[in-house]
Amino acid sequence: MAASPSHSPPFGAIHISEDLTPLPQLKPAGNIDVTFDGQLSRPLRLREDLRTGCGGQTWPAGIVLGKHMLRYHRHELQDARILELGAGGGLVGLAVALGCGVESRLMLTDQDEMFELMKHNIGLNNVEDKATASILNWGEPLPQEVVDYKPNVILAGECVYFEPAFPLLMQTLKDLIVLNPNAVVYFCFKKRRRADMQFVKMAKKAFTVEEIFDEDRPVFSRESLFLFTFTAKRNKGGAPQSKTPAVVSTTTPTPPTS
Repeated sequence: MAASPSHSPPFGAIHISEDLTPLPQLKPAGNIDVTFDGQLSRPLRLREDLRTGCGGQTWPAGIVLGKHMLRYHRHELQDARILELGAGGGLVGLAVALGCGVESRLMLTDQDEMFELMKHNIGLNNVEDKATASILNWGEPLPQEVVDYKPNVILAGECVYFEPAFPLLMQTLKDLIVLNPNAVVYFCFKKRRRADMQFVKMAKKAFTVEEIFDEDRPVFSRESLFLFTFTAKRNKGGAPQSKTPAVVSTTTPTPPTS
């Protein structure tokens, strides 16, 4: 998960508010193995560490999204330019790197607080040749390395969690779609409050939003988990409606860090 640091919710066992409902059960720092119900023959090894924030723990929407990508998109992502938003420890992106034969460099992105954890998990799974870790704060100009990369597949699992960050996340999604109007956003979240559905209403104004097929939907929908794609709205001729240039960084570009 990622937002501007000043808009990130405080984390603690006793901090439960209207903005942030109860989190998964707190775990001590340590490694877990994830196979996404057998979709990975080689388990993904993930370090969870909440000392850097709530993004350091595995969340249910990430499991659903990772399993969906492995089950339905395993053979079509080899040449995709993939970016994960709010990656936390990198659960979804690393699952794709391990199981989908990705040939280009997949980018895991989150706030600075998650940077070292993303790098650690890249090394833990020996995918330094397939994945990099980068800092991307929602609502800020896209980093130059993202602009140069022009991702055409964006993964976002469990990014709807803190209402003040909704406009920031929406701005970043808009910038990414303007940057590459043919991009597809795979978006999964767990509804915890009524306000969470306001983000979907915002998305429907900005993008074409489709709830996509998954054979596990009857299972995860009972847990209030939703799985969508966001794509650019098209005019009658099939061209993207928006021609506004993406907001980009004016700072000197730096090479991606793996």
